[in-house]
Amino acid sequence: MTISPEIRIPEFLSPLDWIVFAGVLLVTIGTVIWGNRRHARDPDEGAGILDLLLMGRRLTLPLFTGTLVATWYGGIFSVTEFAFTTGVYSWVTQGGFWYAAYLIFAFCLVGRIRATNATTMPDLLERQFGARSGKVGAWLNLFNVLPVTYVISLGVLLHMIFGWGHVGGWMIAGTALVLAYSTSGGLRSVVLSDMIQFFVMCLSVALVIAFSFSSFGGLTWLRAQPSIPASHWNPLGEGIPIGTTLVWGLVAFGTLVDPNFYQRCLAAESPRTAKRGILFATLIWVCFDFCTTFGALYALAVIPEAESLTAYLTYSVQLLPPGLKGFFLAGILATILSTLDSYLFLSGTVTAYDLAPKKWKGSVRVHHLGTLGVGVVAVVLTQLFMDTPLVDVWKFFGGFSTACLLLPLMVGLALPGRLRDQDFVLACLGGVVALLGFWGVQWILPEGHVALEWEPFYFGVLGTVPGLSFSFAAHKIGVHP
Repeated sequence: MTISPEIRIPEFLSPLDWIVFAGVLLVTIGTVIWGNRRHARDPDEGAGILDLLLMGRRLTLPLFTGTLVATWYGGIFSVTEFAFTTGVYSWVTQGGFWYAAYLIFAFCLVGRIRATNATTMPDLLERQFGARSGKVGAWLNLFNVLPVTYVISLGVLLHMIFGWGHVGGWMIAGTALVLAYSTSGGLRSVVLSDMIQFFVMCLSVALVIAFSFSSFGGLTWLRAQPSIPASHWNPLGEGIPIGTTLVWGLVAFGTLVDPNFYQRCLAAESPRTAKRGILFATLIWVCFDFCTTFGALYALAVIPEAESLTAYLTYSVQLLPPGLKGFFLAGILATILSTLDSYLFLSGTVTAYDLAPKKWKGSVRVHHLGTLGVGVVAVVLTQLFMDTPLVDVWKFFGGFSTACLLLPLMVGLALPGRLRDQDFVLACLGGVVALLGFWGVQWILPEGHVALEWEPFYFGVLGTVPGLSFSFAAHKIGVHP
């Protein structure tokens, strides 16, 4: 089998591939329309803001598991790019750390989160600490759900599939499509589309591994390929500072403050459903990560000169037979869409429910406008990050919110009543100031300065410590109850 490092994907697609590809998209959209119409005819299901944002807290175990898995894996290009360049180290940093965070969330946080009966994560912060904490959390959440990496991934994929136009144009067109269906029926639309996308994306990456194994061989064959450096089999990486590895661990623990996780847990029909759903989802993620990591290694073994960002896609399209090529492309598209729609919907939720003035709070129209506004901002921001590795963009947006929220929120949940509203706000803003200050210093430093290699995430986390320390000191000496 001859596989080229550079191809035009349309030239490798048969009419059957296009039919399968279009069929998956039509089934996805049709499922959303069917679900919304069925819901509209059902007098027993509620309406209003709780139904819009949380499906009336009716999310069952299969729906919870499917939407959580699909939502959490939109960065497939960044993950396969990272695996292509670092090997199994990618599975440790993009997998192992995250599994630990999922289990902590399931066993330690689900019960506490549901006990608040909150509607959103900032609403939980407001109930737990105070109104100003809710607003600060909402702004940090909004930054976290800016889907820049997913808009870039979507534009790149659509441009490669259709082979014409400009990546920027496909970003706009793809984002517009997601906006159209993700705002049509609230969280229900997102969940129903996620279920179709969940099955397609999981089967797609599994097919790549199955055909790779049958075409070339298994692990023994991979280990014998000279194009895969020995360092790629080192789970701790080679030449990678331990500080960088630990940052990935801390970023993974951003799961503990991720608004998507909170939204799904608050929407579940019971805490038990949320806990079991996270455990099932973790097992699926382990299998999915295995497929993407080793799929990228097969790509490196066969076409080592390929561009790292698109090597996995280029390899897979040439590997699979007619019909399955179209299914695979639909699966990769589903992987991106399922995360992009959740992030856009959640951005509208933050805007309409957590940041809007009281007279507009919970307005469906404001929700749609907020979702549209964040979509536009994300498309504009892509112009700043087009030449940056996607994994770094992902770390930038996720790391900023995580660094500022992680310690204050975990302390507040572990020690109820210990932090006041101003304490939580002071701690979070300390993280923001530390990060901005560090980036400002980096900007004025000359190229090659050692400080440019430091990880800003640490400074953000450390920036929250003074505020927390002040709160504990004040509590100890009785300055506040």
